Amino acid sequence: MKTIAIIGSGPSGSALATFLAQRGLDVTMFTNERRPGLIVGESLIPALIPVLRRLGVEERVAAIGLHKPGVSFVMSKDEKIDFCFAPVAACHLPTYSYNVPRPAFDRIIEDRALEAGVRRVAHQAKIESDGSDRVRLDAETLAAVPSLGGRQPDFIVDASGRSRMFARTLGIPARLGGRKDAAHFAHYEGFDPEEPRGQVLIGRLEAGWSWRIPLRDRLSVGIVVNKDAAAKLGATPEERLETAIRTDPALSASARNPRRLTDVVTYSNYQLVSERGHGANWAMIGDAFGFVDPMLSPGMWLALRSAEILADNLETPAIYSAKMSELIAAWMELIGYYYDGRMFAMYHTGVRLERRWNMALSRFMHRHVETHIACMASGATTQSAYGRGVIRFLAKHFIGGADPRSLAIR
Repeated sequence: MKTIAIIGSGPSGSALATFLAQRGLDVTMFTNERRPGLIVGESLIPALIPVLRRLGVEERVAAIGLHKPGVSFVMSKDEKIDFCFAPVAACHLPTYSYNVPRPAFDRIIEDRALEAGVRRVAHQAKIESDGSDRVRLDAETLAAVPSLGGRQPDFIVDASGRSRMFARTLGIPARLGGRKDAAHFAHYEGFDPEEPRGQVLIGRLEAGWSWRIPLRDRLSVGIVVNKDAAAKLGATPEERLETAIRTDPALSASARNPRRLTDVVTYSNYQLVSERGHGANWAMIGDAFGFVDPMLSPGMWLALRSAEILADNLETPAIYSAKMSELIAAWMELIGYYYDGRMFAMYHTGVRLERRWNMALSRFMHRHVETHIACMASGATTQSAYGRGVIRFLAKHFIGGADPRSLAIR
């Protein structure tokens, strides 16, 4: 029987462990038992639902989550663009997703791994390089798993998240995206409820952007800003987040009497992808491989999808790594259209043409574009050659009199 060691018991590691255990493999999953109270990645996309169903946990996630019907982009205090997930039915995906408190969500995925027969070891795992392209557990880590009998696992997986254990040990560099933002977020009460219930709001700030993710009994509020913009908001994460809520017109308008329920948590190193995600006897999954950006909320789906792809390609890790690199590149391209304003310029152009000409062709084109944008942002067709080709063509030829620069997220 092939033996697998997974370092990290977060969602990607636990999902992979479940898939491999279901194949009859001997799986050991290491955990360091340290879990923060707040974790970025609370908003899920429809493409994640089939993975949850494959794991057999959608009902459990629904019980702790809030039904998410779509996303709204708050361009200013007076303009909001609403997208619902209904069009993704054309892509054969569920027309909904969930907003989830991450600690509870993570426990569900980890519990599923234990139910599948995965061995969970509470130990701060460490690895060593053998001087080639192989890795091994160090002596102390190997001794923490007596069932291995002192033998190294056949395959080792880095699911350590942003610690990027294998990349650091092997000196594998990372590709950095054009944005070097940090996110500050916390949970609040005292905001006006948004309709429809569960709709996620993404807002443009003077520099950067904000999110509002409704959970069952509270609201997750976050800002994503670069270093210069953050310095203008305050000296500490708490000051920056509170100042943004107080001074941004859209955020302040919805904050009746905001009361922060948690500490403010900071995440950085967005748009960071390892140059290589596999080796002779190892692979990286989830954030250890790379994190795209919180815009459009692809992080959790990429994490669980990486587990799914590796489980299906364990004997050919090079194929897994290539597939993940292609998937990450497709998401980076899509998100770029939102940051540089071209996606909103296309939307404005479509609305203007439909109102001006009110022709069946104009209406058809606008709805066709909306459907493709929704399917790509839901994860259904993010890699579709046709969908990417349509968006590229429209971004070049279908922005009319709209100025993308005025709609960009700085």
